[in-house]
Amino acid sequence: MIEIKLEKLSGHDNNGKVGKVNVKIGDTVKEGDILLQVESKKGNFPVKSNTNGKIVKILVEEDQTVTKGDILFKLEDEKNTNNTSKTSTSKPSGNFNYFSSIMKPKNEEIEADITIIGGGPGGYVAAIHAAKQKAKVVLIEKEKVGGTCLNWGCIPTKALVRSSEVYKHMKTADEFGLFAENVSVDMKKVVERKNNIKNQLINGIEYLLDKHKVKKIDGVGEIFDENTVFVKNKRTHTTIKTKNIIIATGSKTSTSPIKEIDPNYLLTSKEALDLKTLPKQIVIVGGGVIGIEFAFIFANFGVDVFVVEFADKILASLDDDVCNEITAIAQNSGIKIYTNSKVEAIDKNENGNCIVTFTKDNEKRYISSDKVLVAIGRQPYFEGLSIENLGIEMTENKQGIKVNERMQTNIPNIYAIGDVTNIIQLAHAASHQGIIAVDNILGKDKIMDYSSIPSAIFTNPEIATVGICEKAAKLKEIDVEVGKFPFSANGKALTLGESRGFVKIIKDKSTGKIIGSTIIGPHATDLLAVVTLGIKNNLTTKQITETIFAHPTTAEAIHEASLEVEGGAIHFVK
Repeated sequence: MIEIKLEKLSGHDNNGKVGKVNVKIGDTVKEGDILLQVESKKGNFPVKSNTNGKIVKILVEEDQTVTKGDILFKLEDEKNTNNTSKTSTSKPSGNFNYFSSIMKPKNEEIEADITIIGGGPGGYVAAIHAAKQKAKVVLIEKEKVGGTCLNWGCIPTKALVRSSEVYKHMKTADEFGLFAENVSVDMKKVVERKNNIKNQLINGIEYLLDKHKVKKIDGVGEIFDENTVFVKNKRTHTTIKTKNIIIATGSKTSTSPIKEIDPNYLLTSKEALDLKTLPKQIVIVGGGVIGIEFAFIFANFGVDVFVVEFADKILASLDDDVCNEITAIAQNSGIKIYTNSKVEAIDKNENGNCIVTFTKDNEKRYISSDKVLVAIGRQPYFEGLSIENLGIEMTENKQGIKVNERMQTNIPNIYAIGDVTNIIQLAHAASHQGIIAVDNILGKDKIMDYSSIPSAIFTNPEIATVGICEKAAKLKEIDVEVGKFPFSANGKALTLGESRGFVKIIKDKSTGKIIGSTIIGPHATDLLAVVTLGIKNNLTTKQITETIFAHPTTAEAIHEASLEVEGGAIHFVK
């Protein structure tokens, strides 16, 4: 007899309330199956079976309060249920089937209103949104819910960002009149914290899917026709007859064009998240968002960082003044940046060190390093979908699934959202696209609006943008007026010891409306929500100036930048 106990809960809670119980007495379960969910103050925790067997006793019920160590289930071990005689040593009889104990996949056919392929921030949000409106939803995911964002992107990197920031603050505590000795980094603990945060969020999503009765199937979804999706895994072959399909398969790391790579030195962003020891030196190939975020993470941890970027500046899509500011800050942080540079090869020398060869100004240069992180972007993921057999139309460059403003493909009942469309690679954009797709499937006429999608870059300090940047406004020949206010003139920023950067507000002169903003400075990614709300609701800079902002806050810099557009800031003179 096997006892299943409540071994742990989310966070440090000791008690929780039993949510939905997924099994009944007599059910056969496999190792890893979720038996029930326990809700605590820190989140939801799934209790999984640690063996294959049959449920013989359930010792709890829904809404019951349970404590760590409580016995929840009793199982009869599969070995005991299958073996009729433990002592028999006789040879099998002539009609013995040697393969009778091998588990064959079960074939099943189910029906759905909406089948979603991909459980990332686009797919799982669409699933929950549809289920809340009483649609019968099937969600297919080949790995873990949350997709790249939650498992290997947004959340894990931000956990490392925070750990690296805390370490840097401790190392510079004397600037605040504080002193800390023997400060060090334990990357195993850093990675463990990152994983705990990630797992807590994954468990929360699984709980929500279960709570809203979304049927989740593990495996790769293949589209047979516009009303049929097939999913194959070790235990089940499932045919889904569905009225509608949403493709939300996300993206994958772009393959590196660099020649002569020695794989022992090479990292992608995925491997970089699980480093148990810090390298002494690291070369980052690519000065885009992923590369520069990791550059600051490693630099804050005390690693010697080299960034090699093909373009003439890092974060090249941003306005020049923002690029110049973050470049100066990066260099002050010890990050060495090589722009207009092309990596030719990654190899090793006789001492076993990694040698990165790159060309700058028609001259070959070399960097010795422990590791190389290749961060040259991501590309849409289509593998296994069989979209080529369906005639689903692709974008002109064949790099994404083509959709209209309702997220609909050329096949009316098939939709695509998120990175797979290659419109904009942001988790929050994918989530909203998922909502738009579901609403249109359910008969609501909704259009995707891209005019006020914020973008967040977690450098140190942070960078956040929304709407049209100054560079884009000039290309579109929009007559604009720009207001800037530096954080060096903001009282709250000075108390934080984070006075680099500025707020930039862009106004359309013809309407007076805010059409764009960039913030580089403390908590920029949080502050941007104020401006995003303003752009979405067609507010003017005049209306912002007439709004009272709390003092002392970093948000006052938004008010001052708006005042600068409307005639002049109060606390700063150019």
